[in-house]
Amino acid sequence: MQLFPAIDLRGGKVVRLTQGDYSRMTVYGEDPCAQAREFLAAGAKNLHVVDLDGAKDGTLSNYDTIAALAKQGGLYIEVGGGIRTLEDFRQLLRAGADKISVNSAAVKDPGLISRAAERFGSQCVVLAIDARRRPEGSYEVVVAGGRTPTGLDAVEWARRGEALGAGEILLTSMDADGTKAGFDLALTRAVAGSVEVPVIASGGAGCAEDFARVLTEGGADAALAASLFHFHELDIGGLKRDL
Repeated sequence: MQLFPAIDLRGGKVVRLTQGDYSRMTVYGEDPCAQAREFLAAGAKNLHVVDLDGAKDGTLSNYDTIAALAKQGGLYIEVGGGIRTLEDFRQLLRAGADKISVNSAAVKDPGLISRAAERFGSQCVVLAIDARRRPEGSYEVVVAGGRTPTGLDAVEWARRGEALGAGEILLTSMDADGTKAGFDLALTRAVAGSVEVPVIASGGAGCAEDFARVLTEGGADAALAASLFHFHELDIGGLKRDL
């Protein structure tokens, strides 16, 4: 069982989007490194970092900030946003990131997963899947912050990603994201039950019970949250002990 506090970066600041909507953005702090130190002091071992500027413009826009976060030490860092090429992987890994997650780029070019796994090892490659529920109950992969449907079935895409070499799945319910109504257990269970690699559940955490349920009923190996930890609604150390 692992917990992942999340830091989303935009313009060098710590922010959070609700359901991928840039018009619904909350600024949590001016100093990402200070936030990372706070998480570490609270008992975090992992940190998920998303370069929102990079995700929007396709470049490593917040590279210097990510490198500074990695130099803090003590946290196992997973980075996503704006990664399009093997060179992007190389730069971020050299900067101190431990794992790299790809979403839109992998949908556009699935071979990126296998090339990155072959070059850097599957343990470095995370397939990030943003999914929305279809009217009939299945789940569709969406990209561009959840705004663009792809036609891909989320469960089938997770299986394919694993076969291509992804060593981990970061699964976000775009319907639940930012709602604090709980993780989407059906989505998480469907994906976790279809792959052998670890699954990190994201989107919807509102209380300690939500974490317990997604890690048991949902079958997730880890769970991610942002605002709950940023605003101290849950204490990371206390939550870990409870779980």
